[in-house]
Amino acid sequence: MRNVFCQSLVAAASRPEFVFLTGDLGYKALEPLRDALGKRFINAGVAEQNMVSVGAGLARNGWRPWVYSIAPFAYARPFEQIRNDVCLHSLPVVIVGNGGGYGYGVMGATHHALEDYGALLCLPSLRAYIPAFDGDVTALAPHLFSVNHPAYLRLGLSEEPKGFTPPPFAPWRKLLHGRGATLVVVGPLVGGILDAVRGLDEDYRPAVWLVSELPLTVPPEEFLSDLAVSQRLVLVEEHVAQGGAGSMLASALLSAGQAPRRFTHRTALGYVSGLYGSQKFHRAECGLDPASVVQLLREEVLA
Repeated sequence: MRNVFCQSLVAAASRPEFVFLTGDLGYKALEPLRDALGKRFINAGVAEQNMVSVGAGLARNGWRPWVYSIAPFAYARPFEQIRNDVCLHSLPVVIVGNGGGYGYGVMGATHHALEDYGALLCLPSLRAYIPAFDGDVTALAPHLFSVNHPAYLRLGLSEEPKGFTPPPFAPWRKLLHGRGATLVVVGPLVGGILDAVRGLDEDYRPAVWLVSELPLTVPPEEFLSDLAVSQRLVLVEEHVAQGGAGSMLASALLSAGQAPRRFTHRTALGYVSGLYGSQKFHRAECGLDPASVVQLLREEVLA
């Protein structure tokens, strides 16, 4: 997604209020944006706390700053500055974290973002955006220039299946019809899972829903109808259970008296074997890979 992200922001470079700050990252990727913005492209160095505070100051003076780094360096290292300088003043700073979840693979826990949107959504005014496909990034860029609140943009690797055309970006999207469980997936994790389940027999095939914006909005009526029929909800996200979308959706459904008969929440489990590996390796250890999700969906039908 990073290349599409860069292209989308290059297209916005004519906005005089747009300024981009990077924590000494983006080489061989963001040069077109640097060239398009000129002095409004700022390499803040390996000083993420200062970068966020500078972004807050710019926003306070009418600029539209975007601050960019590897995800844990964008939200964890400067968390106090995001809390105090950005969110407590409800400033329109866009915090961009590249490589959400296990995206940075063998670089290990210091480079993984497993609790990012859960932690940030504890803060006032902030909303998180988790694009699943490249086209989502293109759609989100102009939207994020218009919001009047802090935003967290979690970038990953687009895994759009061949021959599939995603519906336009929205907080909730239905990607597949089926008579099996109702499956909700957060962000780009959905691509490989969708590719695996769309070939299942209709009795096993789930109704697949994609969530791309948090905190959760009220689920669409069609989703509630799917859930009322299936009575089996499966939610999959590359994030720890605490503070995740599963907790939000479970709370919303319980409060509305619409809880399903069964609810299974698949999440990031940290480091099951104590080893580091690729993103696919970690997903498989946590049961987030397509094969594990397909097996789970089969078991849900038989339960």
